[in-house]
Amino acid sequence: MKNNIKNTLDDIPTPENNAQSITGLIKENGEITGYQLSNSKKISKQDAVNMARRGKIKGVGIAHNGNTEYLKSVPNDSESDNLGNLPTVE
Repeated sequence: MKNNIKNTLDDIPTPENNAQSITGLIKENGEITGYQLSNSKKISKQDAVNMARRGKIKGVGIAHNGNTEYLKSVPNDSESDNLGNLPTVE
C-alpha cells in the first residue's frame, strides 16, 4: 500500500512529536487558500506546505498540480480526518 500512497504524494514528511494537525480549511471562491491548525493559528497554503515539509504538521503529505504544491491527507482507516471532510473556517 505504501507504493500506492507514494504514487499520489511527492513526499510524506515524518512529523515531530509536537506537530500540529489541520482542523479547518480557509477557502476563497471554493478554493483552499489556507488552513487552521490545532493551535487555532491560521496559515496560508504555502506556509502549510513548508511547515509540513519540516515535520510541523502531522497526517499530511505533499503533492503537486503543475507548479503548485499542496497538502493531501495521508490515507488511513479514518475518513473523518481527511482534509476534504474538514469544516471551512473564516
